[in-house]
Amino acid sequence: MPRGRKVGLRARHEDDIQILQTELYDDVANYSRSEVRPWRPITPGSKDSRFVVDDTEQRHVPFSVVELDGGTLVGTATLWDIDNHNRSAHIGLGLEGVLRSSAWVMGEFLDDVLLGLLVQDWKPGSEG
Repeated sequence: MPRGRKVGLRARHEDDIQILQTELYDDVANYSRSEVRPWRPITPGSKDSRFVVDDTEQRHVPFSVVELDGGTLVGTATLWDIDNHNRSAHIGLGLEGVLRSSAWVMGEFLDDVLLGLLVQDWKPGSEG
């Protein structure tokens, strides 16, 4: 399991899906501020949930984020646009700064914050 000091990433469990659906997706305002895709209603229990894992998908890998102390599910992380040949991928966040008023969300322009980290800049064990 990839891990930091307080949280780690693990494979998505079936039990995670309903929690993520209720806590993240069904909160329309929260979802609209955190996703680039538009919110749309999904029937409860549907296999069409944004959190169901498709094991045949090779360019998109979702993870569940859990607290190391107790294993409580606290969120999601995703590797997407995976390119095995060029050994690159995106990870839900990227660092180029703040894109001021770049996203139209629920009737207003909001800033997008992008974070990123190149492998050569990673310093295991560093604080912050």
